[in-house]
Amino acid sequence: MASERKFVIENVRRELLREYMMEQTKRAGFGGLDIQRTPMGTRVTLLTERPGLVIGRKGSAIKTLTDEIQNRFKFDNPQIEVQEVENPGCNAQIMSEKLAQALEMGWHFRRAGHSTVRRIMESGAKGCLIVISGKLTGQRHRTEKFKDGHIKFCGETKILWMDIGFSTAKLKPGVIGVKVQIMKPNAKLPDEITVKERLVSDKDLAEVKKAVEVKPEAPAEGAVEAPKDAAAPSEPKKSEPKKERAPEAEAKPKRAQEPKKPEPKKAPEAKPVAEATPKDAEVKQNGAA
Repeated sequence: MASERKFVIENVRRELLREYMMEQTKRAGFGGLDIQRTPMGTRVTLLTERPGLVIGRKGSAIKTLTDEIQNRFKFDNPQIEVQEVENPGCNAQIMSEKLAQALEMGWHFRRAGHSTVRRIMESGAKGCLIVISGKLTGQRHRTEKFKDGHIKFCGETKILWMDIGFSTAKLKPGVIGVKVQIMKPNAKLPDEITVKERLVSDKDLAEVKKAVEVKPEAPAEGAVEAPKDAAAPSEPKKSEPKKERAPEAEAKPKRAQEPKKPEPKKAPEAKPVAEATPKDAEVKQNGAA
């Protein structure tokens, strides 16, 4: 439990430092804070839109911040490094603070939301989502969303490529919360695939051709070499494309084979009777007489 308590205390201290730096560098355009522990002490990287206001004249402002971090938040040997934001339009924290300032100046929330979305998309962002919540038009709490482009709401893609910023605007009806989410211009989505062409130089191509070429084999002993002037073998005739056969007519259904009937037995042939000759007839007549 002791180790878990240490982690909780350390994270709470870092969050309090972030809120303090955000309040102190509000005019300079606070863009983010990164805290890293090193063998030499604690390195604090501060992102701002106007670094000159943070450093101050001859570094007076940054020295005050360093002493405050060491005495108030108990960080060992803090070293503050101020960096300028390259593209403020794609920084969620800076844009949320500007939107909150516009609401405090009296802008209508719809006009401020649409103008902020347009500015973010013109800066090169792939997508953005703005949520304004609070007493916008009356005594009842409302939530309005303004979005454009491609947005991720969950998963590893959101953790890696979605920048989130939050700020508040204090008005007479109450406090209005402003949350800005921006998808970075260099975001690589899982469904985006790039295929690169491989360029082969002439030298590499020549080496490949040499490796592919096969040296002619030496003739075996006793083999007769063919004369050089021999006619080249005739080229094989090109086979003509086979003609497609016409679709055969549908085969008639075969009739069921009927059982063979037994053949009737043939009657024995009668022997031929010899025809009576005229001489025989005469002999019979004489005998009768």
